[in-house]
Amino acid sequence: MRIAVNTRLLLKGKLEGIGWVAYETLRRMVTAHPEVEFYFIFDREPDPMFLFADNVKPVVLFPQARHPFLFIWFFELSVPRALRKIKADLFYSPDGYLSLRSKVPQVVEFHDLNFEHFPNDMPKIHLWHYKKFFPRFAHKASRIVTVSKFSKQDIVDCYQVDPEKIDVAYNGVNEIFKPLTPEQQEQVRTEYSGGHPFFMFVGSLHPRKNLARLFVAFDRFKKMSQNDVKLLIVGEKRWWTEPIQKAYDAMDCKDEVIFVGRLSAEDLHKVTAAALASVYVSYFEGFGIPILEAFKCDTPVITSNVTSMPEVAGDAALLVDPFNEDAIAEAMLKMLDENVRVELVAKGRERARAFSWEHAADVIWNSLMKSI
Repeated sequence: MRIAVNTRLLLKGKLEGIGWVAYETLRRMVTAHPEVEFYFIFDREPDPMFLFADNVKPVVLFPQARHPFLFIWFFELSVPRALRKIKADLFYSPDGYLSLRSKVPQVVEFHDLNFEHFPNDMPKIHLWHYKKFFPRFAHKASRIVTVSKFSKQDIVDCYQVDPEKIDVAYNGVNEIFKPLTPEQQEQVRTEYSGGHPFFMFVGSLHPRKNLARLFVAFDRFKKMSQNDVKLLIVGEKRWWTEPIQKAYDAMDCKDEVIFVGRLSAEDLHKVTAAALASVYVSYFEGFGIPILEAFKCDTPVITSNVTSMPEVAGDAALLVDPFNEDAIAEAMLKMLDENVRVELVAKGRERARAFSWEHAADVIWNSLMKSI
């Protein structure tokens, strides 16, 4: 059997949400099925670290697909030709994109449909592409994989897809995430926050991550309680917008906010495990891996009470209305209570056991097999 896989997001040193999901599930899948030939389709020369086993063959296609017009060229011209040449039995795409022009059975993974609900958060050209193609991808696919029951229902509601066609593969968490000793935590705080305790946010600095309200909430938290707690922001400013900048500029405590940019998995682990709490108050998520990362590090979590986040967090986090800055600030204030943190850490440790990359890879594999 020959399975072609869209692996254009496997980029060394640049793995983000969907790229990490692809990395964790694919490396388990290919080693579990040595009888299958996997053709990994890249849009540039791949790093050898992504050729996980001897049954993986890299295929590099032109052009580098990082713009909607190049997406069309890549998936509607280059990919169909490659699938014919490979004589693929199946095409799997972990990042939502399919080829409408290929007759090969295809399985797509949709992580969320945030653009359907918050279109103004997207650059217009990307929004045009998503709105035009993703409904067609949903109906073209032999099967759809998604990452939460919330996202499954959202796909059904938005695109009128038969729910029996959709499989839910909950994300897992990298095994590197684990607690640090108090001494190690102190070293991390010394390195990143001048020795002070800190709340942390991690993610792409995108409007739906709700940074503008987080800045307002942190300002209010600082005014509600005299403390030396900092706010550590982990992520690149690739989607930084004027409203986010205005909210930051208006802060009285902007000097208490520390931007560290993108971190390696190792450094992200250290920061997560040393945080007073993770504050992950997006207003739309298909899953929310940082919630699990914090649970695995024995770090308490504040997260949103909307979309998929309650499904992931269960009762192991403080759930807040992401549109209410006062509610976010009050949750931060609660996190100063050690008893609250200890209780949430115990619940988070238990909750994390319900998720694993092994299970996610098995669900995806079974979905692939249903499509052939």
